[in-house]
Amino acid sequence: MTGHDFHIQTTTHTVRGEDATAALAQSIAARLCVGQVLLLEGDLGAGKTTFARALIRALSGDDRLEVPSPTFTLVQTYDTPRGPVWHFDLYRIKTPDEVWELGWEEALSGAITIVEWPGNLGPILETMVPPQGWTLHFAADPHRPDIRIITIPDIPLNEGTA
Repeated sequence: MTGHDFHIQTTTHTVRGEDATAALAQSIAARLCVGQVLLLEGDLGAGKTTFARALIRALSGDDRLEVPSPTFTLVQTYDTPRGPVWHFDLYRIKTPDEVWELGWEEALSGAITIVEWPGNLGPILETMVPPQGWTLHFAADPHRPDIRIITIPDIPLNEGTA
């Protein structure tokens, strides 16, 4: 949790399968604009990348858009009708300072930014994520492998800097 969202009310969604995850991502995409940051927290296999893909497809208006995981490239960028989207996967960074080389400042100042593994930002998380940063928590249900539990903040409609 960042210092920016401790007072935000949350809603927990229990979703079954990729279609339900995509529907939730679409509803969130409708609320986003340039300047907002989504921090996706959760263990491996919790559904973060599936959610991010669906969110990017919704923002692009193209449900067939190729959305590769940035696990190895660390960042992927997209031009969408809603503005640029930067998708970071920080699982493999060795130090928080590596994000500067990936275009971190540019993403925060002029894009919708999606960050998987935000905890790897270390102190940068507290000092460089704008107030428009929202933390979403993902968890797999240990008893039902097709179920994901996603806790999201109540994101106001279009409160970014655009």
